Amino acid sequence: MKFGLFDHLERSEDRSLATQFDERIAFAAAADKAGIYCLHVAEHHSSPLNMVPAPGIYLSAVARATETMRLGPLVYLLTLTTPLKLAEEVCILDHLSNGRFELGVGRGVSPFELNFHNVDHADSREIFYEAYDCLKVALTGDAFSYEGKYFNYDNVPMPLSPLQAPFPPVWYGSSSITGSTWAGEHGLHFTSNGPTEKAKENIDAYQEAFAKHGKPAHPKPEFPGGLAIGTLRHIVVAETDEEALKIAAPSIEYHCGHLNWLRKRHGQTEFTNRLNVHREEDFGSWQKLGMAIAGSPETVAEILAEQIGEMGINYLIGYLFFGTMSAAEATRSLELYTAEVMPRLASL
Repeated sequence: MKFGLFDHLERSEDRSLATQFDERIAFAAAADKAGIYCLHVAEHHSSPLNMVPAPGIYLSAVARATETMRLGPLVYLLTLTTPLKLAEEVCILDHLSNGRFELGVGRGVSPFELNFHNVDHADSREIFYEAYDCLKVALTGDAFSYEGKYFNYDNVPMPLSPLQAPFPPVWYGSSSITGSTWAGEHGLHFTSNGPTEKAKENIDAYQEAFAKHGKPAHPKPEFPGGLAIGTLRHIVVAETDEEALKIAAPSIEYHCGHLNWLRKRHGQTEFTNRLNVHREEDFGSWQKLGMAIAGSPETVAEILAEQIGEMGINYLIGYLFFGTMSAAEATRSLELYTAEVMPRLASL
């Protein structure tokens, strides 16, 4: 079992964005020293949920503040950029991180965000598939050509190339059976989120599809079979269950307000296009569904061990700094998590 870290880097009401960036980079440096495997960040647009809509800029700073922890977006929205521009950015980040870059790709969970960029949600999957195929070509030669419905290039020079050959490991995150199956068919490293029952359905679909593919597209020898299969969980660790719950409940509810911010702005009460994404705003609901875990190291380790066994994963991504948490609270949670929770789960 390996352990990653996730962050949206949402907007705080009680401190400046410059302060938030400083806090998060210090937090990433602490996670690096504590043995976290990889930091993953999201790409979202036009919402207080995410203050790094250009994740590559933020990750370039993180790359220079860390030494061994891997890093990358989970995910880049391939529907909102050109494969050529993204290929160049990936190459730069792979070198800035000295070959620690992880390439997460996706089409975008929010129809609102896609629409802001004049992308129809109904077309997004087809655009994503083509963009992914084109991106792989762009990353693997001194020049590239591609002819498709959405992207066309003719003998474009590529003086930049990745440090990792042929290019950084590719990840896909999904909360749907369709996306999970596609990731398995392509042998990509995979993560799912949401309620434990739904996450397991997606992981099962992924593993069934991967069994037919036969081998990882980008093998990682540090994972059994060379393949990372993970899930995301919001985690707060404190000395006691009571203290952890006191921190976690308002943080989850603040965070959920940001998750639902665009829906509310558009007056939409039903998120019918992506039904597997849990959008309730109370901590109790998240806790009951296994998405938020708060408590002492013993409590957190026990709950996580049960989920790991149920889902059959080998990679756990902890979301440890979110909502109304202060930097001190998040740092203490990280310290307890890495020193007392991770060792209890490492052999699973």
